[in-house]
Amino acid sequence: MAFIDYYSILGVSKTATADDIKKAYRKLARKYHPDINSNNEEAKRKFQQINEANEVLSHPENRKKYDEYGENWQHAEEYEKARQQQSHNGGFADYGGFGGGGNYSFTEDNGEFSDFFESLFGNRGGRSSRQQRGFRGADYTTELHINLRDAYETHKRELAVNGKKLRITIPAGVADGQVIKLAGQGGEGANGGPKGDLFITFVITEDTNFKRVGDDLYSTANINLYTAVLGGEEMVDTFTGKVKLKIPAGTQNGTKVRLKGKGFPIYKQDGKFGDLIITYSVEVPTNLSEEQKELFRKLAKS
Repeated sequence: MAFIDYYSILGVSKTATADDIKKAYRKLARKYHPDINSNNEEAKRKFQQINEANEVLSHPENRKKYDEYGENWQHAEEYEKARQQQSHNGGFADYGGFGGGGNYSFTEDNGEFSDFFESLFGNRGGRSSRQQRGFRGADYTTELHINLRDAYETHKRELAVNGKKLRITIPAGVADGQVIKLAGQGGEGANGGPKGDLFITFVITEDTNFKRVGDDLYSTANINLYTAVLGGEEMVDTFTGKVKLKIPAGTQNGTKVRLKGKGFPIYKQDGKFGDLIITYSVEVPTNLSEEQKELFRKLAKS
């Protein structure tokens, strides 16, 4: 029975902190999880190794016991004597004299844990509830592409993730790049453990004449020169239809007006909207007749 270097399996040093061990385990468990590596026996073997290493190193008592047994694992006879002493005394025996280090290799077993693990922490018939615990399933990630008008209203959408169809409700006001989590919609857990989560990233296409910045919308409205000079009324587009605006006389090109509450819905705040900012673009007339040009000359001289 070979000694197993659990530190090497997780890719951490013997001085690794509990946080270092947790991070290493999570990274490797996701990489080799059976849900991601179906029908891959090598990945399944690695996953078993990773779980066993974490089971030992993530618990201070188990880690201490493992470190003490160390490189002198070949002194199995002494270890067994210590176990017998423990059973006679009804308490914990002294396992002193076993140090760390040595040449390590992993010995696979058909059970959940290797023979080495069982020799250290009890035989199969006496497994603790901790050894039997399940492991959380892998998290899934996906992208959902919608256009700006879809994002304006709450609606339902169906998507397929890992061969499974899901029908979800998308709240109005969702933003480009926003990530939402669907708890329990990820990979299946191992040994009865909980499912992972599904993370959806929204990709929103701005396919309208409006530009969205946060909860506000921006657009440009063309007005003719005469209306800009003399004033008047103009029908302008909003995201939900047209509205009539009064144009003051002498309106300059590039003038901006703000329409309160005519912007984009604020995410998960029913009835609340951003603003619509409209920039006036004054159109200079072309193809003027000679008579019209003369009128402009007279205006220029006056």
